[in-house]
Amino acid sequence: MREQQDKLIERARYEARARSQMAGAAMVVEVPLGSQTMPAYLRTPYLAYERKIAELIRPSHRVLELGAGTGLHTRALLQTGAQVIASDISPNSLSLLKQRFQSTLGNLEIEVADMERLPFEASSFDVIASAGSLSYGEPDMVDAEIRRILRPGGMLICVDSLNHNPLYRTNRWLHYLRGNRSMSTLKRMPDLARIKAIGDGFSNVGVQYFGALSFAMPAFGWLLGENAAQTASDRVDQLVGVKRSAFKFVLVAQGFA
Repeated sequence: MREQQDKLIERARYEARARSQMAGAAMVVEVPLGSQTMPAYLRTPYLAYERKIAELIRPSHRVLELGAGTGLHTRALLQTGAQVIASDISPNSLSLLKQRFQSTLGNLEIEVADMERLPFEASSFDVIASAGSLSYGEPDMVDAEIRRILRPGGMLICVDSLNHNPLYRTNRWLHYLRGNRSMSTLKRMPDLARIKAIGDGFSNVGVQYFGALSFAMPAFGWLLGENAAQTASDRVDQLVGVKRSAFKFVLVAQGFA
């Protein structure tokens, strides 16, 4: 089955990448994380994701991060003071994550887990967070697992890529041809129908869209500087009401019934 083969390929890729990072980085805790890993002109959706985390997650919450990887987006969750369980299919990635946040282990657990079959009891989390991981599982299975393990009144916060803009779709196809991603992740990249399906069962769903012109920003950044490119990109998004042409989206679904 292609999906299972692709899952093994993705896990092997991330296992090797994490192993290489652990071997080559003496102080992994000091590297930039979260939105700071992005060029300025791609930073806005990740800043929005981090703001939602800070606004909505409380120290009393139990939070599951799906597809946590090596922890690039875990710090924002830990800074809320909530109990955070970082999950991923790659054991090496989670080992690096644990090393990265070893000083904050009081509110951090790691769990090797397939997001299609999560090893958690029903109604056991207040919040599920995801940064760029939705395409790594079969959508119906992932969405069903999210609903199974969320407590009544729980919420989902995620940032991910959108699959409508043909320029971005072409770029992802090129990455597939270069062996940087699997065919399954291309097919599963969220679209507007997936966003609507994710929100089913929640009383309040808000979605922000970003990056109608992200494809042009490297050139603008070279000409004008990254900060000016970011300002221009954000302004275009506000003016044109970006949606189908977006590069990224941030979704907050609250009030799970």
